[in-house]
Amino acid sequence: MVAEMTDWCNRPLDHVYPVVFIDAVHVKIRDGQVANRPIYVAIGVTVNGERDILGLWAGDGGEGAKFWLQVLTEIKNRGVADVCIAVCDGLKGLPDAINTVWDRAIVQTCVIHLLRNAFRYAARQYWDEMSKDLRPVYTAPTEAAAKELFAEFAGKWGSRYPAIVRLWENAWTEFVPFLDYDVEIRRVICSTNAIESLNARYRRAVRARGHFPTEQAALKCLYLVTRSLDPTGRGRARWAMRWKPALNAFAITFEGRITPTGN
Repeated sequence: MVAEMTDWCNRPLDHVYPVVFIDAVHVKIRDGQVANRPIYVAIGVTVNGERDILGLWAGDGGEGAKFWLQVLTEIKNRGVADVCIAVCDGLKGLPDAINTVWDRAIVQTCVIHLLRNAFRYAARQYWDEMSKDLRPVYTAPTEAAAKELFAEFAGKWGSRYPAIVRLWENAWTEFVPFLDYDVEIRRVICSTNAIESLNARYRRAVRARGHFPTEQAALKCLYLVTRSLDPTGRGRARWAMRWKPALNAFAITFEGRITPTGN
């Protein structure tokens, strides 16, 4: 099993991915004492619209640029020469590492995660109203319009929840890139459907096990979940079909970088 997992983690990857999502699943590991530890998963969308899980990496919660540079360099060394857009959740050091490894990649913060993080600072009774006020910001036609609308949001909520305003201001550079793109590209970047269904499977497996004795045991569990996904291939076909409109938009926006024959 260890040899099989090693082979899977080292297998060659595609030359280019229109989108790569990077997210974390938290597991409990008994290492002297029980502690929550992140395991990071990178998911690429191929030029044919198929989901490709690029790998799993264990962290300790204090990851910085050096850790991410090592992870992304490993992915590049397995054949990934280009990534158009990398969607992540403001992990420390990750944006700089992405642009070091793929200098043409656009780093985009996950809008859904940004919204969830904002709601953590607010009382539940205000969530619906706040969501309605933020929606015009992330659906604005341009960055200038988004800034104007966010100023209105900050004027209304800033005195009550200054931490939410600061959260959005700190994430602004990685939030705005997708405002320049076609609505189909915005839709797939804004949504976390590409990773949420996978994470749900991971979380079920983690809950069933409870604690893991070692980091390697946790990685093995998630690897087995990964290998059991979509045994018939029907889910992959449906997923690829849903991505077709976005991939057409990607082909135009990133002309010459992604074509079905490019891999």
